[in-house]
Amino acid sequence: MLSKKTKYAINALVFIAKNKDEQPISVSRISEEQNISLKFLESILTELKNARILNSTKGKYGGYSLNAPPDEINMAKIMRLFDGAIALLPCVTYEFYERCEECVDEENCGIRQIAMEIRNETVKRLKAATLTDIVKREKI
Repeated sequence: MLSKKTKYAINALVFIAKNKDEQPISVSRISEEQNISLKFLESILTELKNARILNSTKGKYGGYSLNAPPDEINMAKIMRLFDGAIALLPCVTYEFYERCEECVDEENCGIRQIAMEIRNETVKRLKAATLTDIVKREKI
């Protein structure tokens, strides 16, 4: 399940993508139009900026803009940033690997093999799902 923080991050990114001709977009505008607490949104946008997903501009007309085209920003990257591993078990994650304590033979573990197949398909779909895809679906 996506955390509230991840959902808000995706909503903010989609909003910025939809308004790409008006960038940079102020935090207060995103907060108001997406109904996200200003303080919570500021911390989310800072994390997105630190992850180089967003650029920020200071000053009276400052705000945030995408650091890459919307079709290059995928859900896997955003989910990993805020929610961590995309896997059912720690022994099948890409970036957060941990061996399961009870595992005797990791290489031949049937549970791990199934979890790895699920992880591979999930990651494949999340990497293919971009901000552009979300924007297109919302216009339908």
